[in-house]
Amino acid sequence: MPIIAPSLLSANFLNLERDVAMLNQSEAEWFHLDVMDGLFVPNISFGFPIIEKIRGATSKILDVHLMIVDPERYIERFRKAGADVISIHAEACKNPVAALQMIRETGAMAGIVINPETPVETLEPYIDHADMVLLMSVHPGFGGQSFIAATFDKIAGLKAMIARHQANVLVEVDGGVDLQNADRLVTAGIDILVAGNTIFASPDPTATILRLKRAG
Repeated sequence: MPIIAPSLLSANFLNLERDVAMLNQSEAEWFHLDVMDGLFVPNISFGFPIIEKIRGATSKILDVHLMIVDPERYIERFRKAGADVISIHAEACKNPVAALQMIRETGAMAGIVINPETPVETLEPYIDHADMVLLMSVHPGFGGQSFIAATFDKIAGLKAMIARHQANVLVEVDGGVDLQNADRLVTAGIDILVAGNTIFASPDPTATILRLKRAG
């Protein structure tokens, strides 16, 4: 069964404590936290204070996705704020291998991310230095987008790369994940499903999480 990582970007920030409590009672194992800097992506989301508050309200894994330029500047601070997984974009980092090593040295899991337009072959130099690969299946920076179908070809290419390297990495997908494509994503080899609107716009979020959990 896949790991379900609800994206807090789609939560109700006026009732964040309520939504965190709901997720604590759900079958979701991870919280996905999108950090945006207004530079790498055009929007700004949240930073250390919010992550620290969420860390104090849950014992579940905090999966922090850094959509920021030069993420090396902040890796230690995000770890101290409570991140268990820290993911950086290959496109936003001067030296991804060094950044991944820096993440691992903090004790966090290290993730490498690519955008939809970035060829999966870009990951080849980094696959042996990462604990997780995140494929963006929408353009980063905005919630509520439709899933990009070409992601399935990238998943196949990534799984072949992992096999060639005999790499021990988890594969995560983020963007447009819903009850219609979850089965196919898990069958294709996805380990972690990030879902935002699908969960938080649902009339019964915990039931939706359970349905995603049973995907595949």
